[in-house]
Amino acid sequence: MKTRYSLLFLAFSVSLVFYLGSCSGKKQQQSTEKERLPYALVIHGGAGTIKPKNMDAETKAQYEKALNEALDIGENILKNGGTALDAVENVIVYLENSPLFNAGKGAVFTYEGHNELDASIMDGKTHKAGAVGGVTIVKNPIRAARAVMEKSPHVLLTCAGANRFAIEQGLDTVSPEYFYTESRWEALQRRLEKEKKKEPVGAREEPDAHKFGTVGCVALDKQGNLAAGTSTGGLTAKRWNRIGDSPIIGAGTYADNATCAVSCTGHGEYFIREAVAHDMSARMAYLGESVQEAGEHIINEKLKAIGGAGGLIAIDQYGQIAMPFNTSGMYRGYVTPDERKVGIFK
Repeated sequence: MKTRYSLLFLAFSVSLVFYLGSCSGKKQQQSTEKERLPYALVIHGGAGTIKPKNMDAETKAQYEKALNEALDIGENILKNGGTALDAVENVIVYLENSPLFNAGKGAVFTYEGHNELDASIMDGKTHKAGAVGGVTIVKNPIRAARAVMEKSPHVLLTCAGANRFAIEQGLDTVSPEYFYTESRWEALQRRLEKEKKKEPVGAREEPDAHKFGTVGCVALDKQGNLAAGTSTGGLTAKRWNRIGDSPIIGAGTYADNATCAVSCTGHGEYFIREAVAHDMSARMAYLGESVQEAGEHIINEKLKAIGGAGGLIAIDQYGQIAMPFNTSGMYRGYVTPDERKVGIFK
């Protein structure tokens, strides 16, 4: 009898060893699969009606050059140990200074012929965030957004108060004429002409790259921290101090070290209604979806089903990247220690 029990105990012990070894192997495999990249950075310059037939080779080259230069700025910060927040802010400053994109210098005009700028930034480590809406004299709204996060007790400041806060913080301010560009002014005139003719302007139409558009950046740094930022001039011919999703935390921007960092672009009203940026994080946290699965579902199923047009960029805590969009194009790019890519069309 003792021999029988001894043999059973031996068999159990051997089985347990193999089981634990198997579990250890699986954990090791999962650990390898989930190994975090040293750093990663993703950018966008707006989504909309961007088609090869409408863009000559010279213009395409200009956009690709701008996207690559933006990636250079962010990568240099990250690979030298800089923070995700610094990378996001400085990349967006560069994009705001370019007249190619609908943010900062390249912002579109309101119905009254002004430029009203929005921006936000969020720290995935602390969940602190800052944003400005409707600023008119701040050269780089993303810097104002970060100042709100770090130097005020608030999250969102708007219009005259946000302008005044930027001045008090010593940020670069400019005359409103600084934001004038001929192409954006002409876009406004075309829009106003359509309204005069009472041509239908459907909420479900695919966004024109010059009418909508946004810039954004998400980053993962060597310390494992995530950050996200977004900046825009909003909609061409917007009225009544309209503010879209870009300065709304959880709609156009979100970052959480436990899940992902997100920046959105497109028809902002839909992104606000669906809380798109936070929804990305929630799907990853509660459903266990990957950053790619969550992004594809939100942009190409959930948002598309209600007529929302646009896209997003996202990066998870391991450096995995998603760049889904449901329009014909989105200015975009990413860089990791091993790979770099920029794109414009579908």
